[in-house]
Amino acid sequence: MGRKFWAIVIKDVRLEFRGKDIWVTMAAFVIMVALLFGLAINPYTTHLGAVFPGILWLSFLFAGMLAIGRGFEHEAENDALVGLMAAPGDRLAIFAAKLVMAFLFMFSVDLVLSPVVFAFMNQPLPGSLALYVLVLALGALGFVSVGTLFGAMAAQTRAAQVLIPVMLAPFAGPVVIFGVQATNAVLHVSSTAGGPWPWIYALIAYDVVFLALPLLLYDYVWEV
Repeated sequence: MGRKFWAIVIKDVRLEFRGKDIWVTMAAFVIMVALLFGLAINPYTTHLGAVFPGILWLSFLFAGMLAIGRGFEHEAENDALVGLMAAPGDRLAIFAAKLVMAFLFMFSVDLVLSPVVFAFMNQPLPGSLALYVLVLALGALGFVSVGTLFGAMAAQTRAAQVLIPVMLAPFAGPVVIFGVQATNAVLHVSSTAGGPWPWIYALIAYDVVFLALPLLLYDYVWEV
């Protein structure tokens, strides 16, 4: 499994760094959403308070859908996915490689563009950057774990770009809720009982469930 996993990861990294379109698209999407919210709400005259974490996470999750949809796009052309499944090695390596790539895309964009979103919305940076980064990482991992599973299911359909967001939306709800509440607790420590840890534990539990679920279903997904 190891050689097949690393071969797919290295191949995808080279393709994306050569094209750079997914990075630009995701970054532009996050900036556009933050800018539009900023123009609509006018954060310089409106106190956003607990609303800001929701805006932040919606921006990131919508961008994350682009990363997940991109995951199997190259393999959908010329039936390359069939070749990957027929190649020596466990088929789990395909899922694991696509999950890692989606996580790297989403987490990197979230991390790099966070200061931009905070600036557009006129919000101070979190006091505990380590906790904020931890929440971003756990939220991104939970989102891409279930998203990659649905991406694999829809990979060989013609409407994959439409099906993935439709299937993913209900399962993204807990990530949004836990991520928003944890981020709100990190930004407003004094006003949140218990701090961010109850919501961080909830994100960890979600990640464990939806990382374990594909281990049980991935072989059936490829057969479908």
